[in-house]
Amino acid sequence: MTTQTIDPSLRRVPPFGGFNLTVLGIELKRMLRNRRTIVFTLILPAALLLSFGGQKGWDDKAGSGNVAAYILISMALYGAALTAAAGGSMVALERSLGWSRQLRLTPLNPVVYILMKALVALAMGALAIAAVNVVGALQGKAVMPTHVWVITPFLTLVCTLTFAALGVFIGYVVPGENAMQILGPGLALLSFLGGVFIPLDQYSDLVRHIAYWTPMYGVSEIARSVLTHDLPWYAVVNAVGWFAIFVAGAAWRMSKDTARV
Repeated sequence: MTTQTIDPSLRRVPPFGGFNLTVLGIELKRMLRNRRTIVFTLILPAALLLSFGGQKGWDDKAGSGNVAAYILISMALYGAALTAAAGGSMVALERSLGWSRQLRLTPLNPVVYILMKALVALAMGALAIAAVNVVGALQGKAVMPTHVWVITPFLTLVCTLTFAALGVFIGYVVPGENAMQILGPGLALLSFLGGVFIPLDQYSDLVRHIAYWTPMYGVSEIARSVLTHDLPWYAVVNAVGWFAIFVAGAAWRMSKDTARV
């Protein structure tokens, strides 16, 4: 009996680094089967919006709409950020179970693996944004022009890329399920400090100047800019800067992780 040796150079490298829509679909279905994910994605953001409902001053003018519309956009951003971060941080659980190590034995490119995680996180973020907007529309308190209803969800979704990258970064730094124990309270604190829940003009000068440096400040200003008609240049710098930092951190930790194989 003879054995046949295969020349490694003859092996076909999968196109696009192993990017596969089937795998992407499986990842998305796995997230949707998780009850905690559904709570984070669909229930929590909508519940937060309803909990703020009926407050005094909701009908006051805010940009081209009212305060209710301002809060709706803020809640959609927070829900999408939390959901996207949770999706990205799933790499922590997969690393603890040894699944990511198994994947590194396949032709799947590590960068493509992270890309698929980011796409799943964005898809879940889109569901969170849609849930908040549907509840807001049914509630009937948010008033804003049609183009704001249309453009703002897409703008908010783009902003959640920052938190998908943050989730992946934390997932490579923190072991196992501890990632969400850090991301959950951390994002809530950053949201309060960054002007998502409370407008910055209600803070003291010291807190407001600290808020300008937080990751939530820039993205919240961008998400609401179509409504408020106000987007400071330093808010854009803030958003781009934090996105670059989180992507660089995730890439650095990923390279350290893959070097162990």
